[in-house]
Amino acid sequence: MRLGAAGLSEDALPTPLISSRLRRPLVAAAVVGAALLPAVPASAAQAAPAAPAVASAPTAPQATWAAGTRAYLVITAPGDTSAVRGAVTANGGTVFTHHDAIGVIVAHSTSPAFAGTMRGVAGVQQVGATRTSDVPADAYNPALPAPPSQSPTSLTESNRWDMTQIKADKAWAVSTGSASVKVGVLDTGVDDLHQDIAPNFNAADSVSCAYGRPDTRAGAWRDIGDHGTHVAGTIAAAKNGRGVIGVAPGVRISSVRIAEPTTSMFFAENTICGFMWAGDHGFKVTNNSYYTDPWMFNCPDDADQAAIIEGVKRAQQYAESKGSLQVAAAGNSNYDLANKRTDTSSPNDSTPVTRTITNACIDIPTELPGVVTVAAMGKGDVKASYSNLGRNVIDVAAPGGDGASGVYSTLPGGKYGNMNGTSMASPHVAGVAALLASTDPAATPADLRARLATQANDTACPSDSRCTGTTADNAFFGEGQVDALKAVGGTPPPARYFENTTDVAVGDNATVESPITVTGVAGNAPATLKVGVDIKHTYRGDLVLSLVAPDGTVYLLEDFADGDSADNVVKTYTVNASAEVAAGIWKLRVRDTAAQDTGRIDAWNLSF
Repeated sequence: MRLGAAGLSEDALPTPLISSRLRRPLVAAAVVGAALLPAVPASAAQAAPAAPAVASAPTAPQATWAAGTRAYLVITAPGDTSAVRGAVTANGGTVFTHHDAIGVIVAHSTSPAFAGTMRGVAGVQQVGATRTSDVPADAYNPALPAPPSQSPTSLTESNRWDMTQIKADKAWAVSTGSASVKVGVLDTGVDDLHQDIAPNFNAADSVSCAYGRPDTRAGAWRDIGDHGTHVAGTIAAAKNGRGVIGVAPGVRISSVRIAEPTTSMFFAENTICGFMWAGDHGFKVTNNSYYTDPWMFNCPDDADQAAIIEGVKRAQQYAESKGSLQVAAAGNSNYDLANKRTDTSSPNDSTPVTRTITNACIDIPTELPGVVTVAAMGKGDVKASYSNLGRNVIDVAAPGGDGASGVYSTLPGGKYGNMNGTSMASPHVAGVAALLASTDPAATPADLRARLATQANDTACPSDSRCTGTTADNAFFGEGQVDALKAVGGTPPPARYFENTTDVAVGDNATVESPITVTGVAGNAPATLKVGVDIKHTYRGDLVLSLVAPDGTVYLLEDFADGDSADNVVKTYTVNASAEVAAGIWKLRVRDTAAQDTGRIDAWNLSF
């Protein structure tokens, strides 16, 4: 897996943190009035046969769990696997599930000789252990995640920096995406009850693939952490006037939980199950903000890891053959994926060792053929400090947040918060891919991959010797930063939305102003002028906010109570400015009335 997050108050925007297993977030999560949340741990194919995968139900286990149970991929030719399944049973194993369409059997055994014995069976091509730890007993009778209690929000939608950076806010005026487009979130699960996710949630195609076989019980798909819910909101949080807006707020979200409880790990059999489910359930796009545990890099000269590569690759190929494009996070280790030398973090389910590796060793699923590999950007045309890189490995880039500028999205329980990571960049790209698919329902995965590259905005290398390549395609940004407006084939709507993202420091006992010049809007401002405010401040009770019209008229937005000790102001105000001429210079005025706490105007906007 990759990253995790923590939570703060609803309006707080904490400094993001980064971790590296889920392609996890590196950021703290700001939550609606919540206590700190625990961190969550965290990574073009041939068509496969059309027969659907076969998997046994989680409620009807084929064996009783015993200490020392390990999981294996037994790989044979696609088609009828019954003969090899018989050999599994005859050689001290049990069949936990099987995917005949790709020739992959998931077997359990307590015998240390199982893998070696099965490698000698006729028709068996590869066998590999998927973990260096025991399969949990929970695999045989999985507990359902509890539905989180929900906290309604007073937070109103505003155009956040990550969405404006990829022009999603302008794309929404052209298209919010089609409800016929299904996007699968392969992750820690999704809170389907969240006020910003419920309108777009597709329960019928949601599932848990933890342990490697589909668990279709209602709620099995729910989040065991907070990572998957954050990712889902970035892709398709509803445009409903509350909270946040996703890149493609008109598409449908399905949760495929592939993380196991307690460890939050994503083992190969779980990923395989997820891709098979995506193919069989018509997902146009999947988002994969994780790496397949326990190996950060799987090396083909190791029998176990070679089987993992082959099994997951076949499942990805199957999903793609069914019309599904996989989008994946590049990782958060500031590592050059085109120049691999060492791995110090694997296996992460037992005792990691330092090993020498080469470029033949791959991070899966992100380095599998056909998967779109996404690097993270900070606020502006900059590489996020933690983002992995790699010439001819990175396909495109998108906002992932960095430092205090995190990606703000949904969290379980009706909450919201910031996270940083390539985990946050990947869902921006998945959302843009969903917009592309909405614009052209006949587009194939290959079409979508090509169009993601074509619509991306070229981003030049900084002065960093690691960034090799050209402005059009380089090691930091690949083909460039995705552009949602280009994806929907639109042009910017008439000039009715204006934003200033230049930071303005707010000192003690000081009054500052940030201007916006409005042009192209005839007549007067509306009686429902929207003023979006994003202010970072360590004690908002010090603040008085006003809107200053072009003629100097002052409209009080809010005089915070002196005792309001909460951090930050992220809010949209409605002002009756119908007496004012729209065109001209408008100003946000911020007055600090006390000492000790300072801050800045991070951004603000006007919507006419």
